[in-house]
Amino acid sequence: MTATNPHGQPVGDPVDWHGAEAPGPVVLTGRFVTLRPLVADDAGAVAKTLGAHPELWTYLPWEPATTPAAALATIEAAARPPLGTSFAVDSPAGAFLGRVDLMRADPARGTIEVGAVLWSPALQRTRAATETQLLLAEHVFDTLGYRRYEWKCDSLNAPSRAAALRLGFTEEGTWRNALVTKGRNRDTTWFSVTDTEWPAVGAALRAWLADDNMDDDGRQRRSLADIRAALA
Repeated sequence: MTATNPHGQPVGDPVDWHGAEAPGPVVLTGRFVTLRPLVADDAGAVAKTLGAHPELWTYLPWEPATTPAAALATIEAAARPPLGTSFAVDSPAGAFLGRVDLMRADPARGTIEVGAVLWSPALQRTRAATETQLLLAEHVFDTLGYRRYEWKCDSLNAPSRAAALRLGFTEEGTWRNALVTKGRNRDTTWFSVTDTEWPAVGAALRAWLADDNMDDDGRQRRSLADIRAALA
């Protein structure tokens, strides 16, 4: 039932919320990955691991970083506190697997975005990749206290759109002619998870990652969509 004010007009539900924290450098540790601050010394690893795959850079604002100098420029252009923070994604053995940013943080309004996602082939479509997103979302909602967690991408970036929906983000719409990037028009599609949705989204991510959801060959027994439907 929609709340109304004394004038009989519909208004939003009351919210007991008093702001979020700005993101800062932090280490987030899971079973399959460790997220740590992305630093200048990672330039060589970025060039070697990510620059060798130019297809990963198509929808990003940067050209493929094939040299340490070019990679360093992308690191220096990454999100920085108080508006965001940039992470390197490492394997338990310390191998560099990718990078990702928390960005466009607005603690006063409670909104923050995950972006600049660059996964090496070794990270893509793995439990480690899903755990990376779980660690970030837990940090955003449970530690920093945000109300809205955003994901946006080029509307033509089908893998990114599919990833957002798989993880439990809700598609909200497309901003037409949102940007000109690399000399091309970009329509931007927006997704989000809210704090009221997060408990169910987080529970589904944890259930999907659990050992009992994987067969002896490491393949999923139930998809994230199936788990969310069952929890609902």
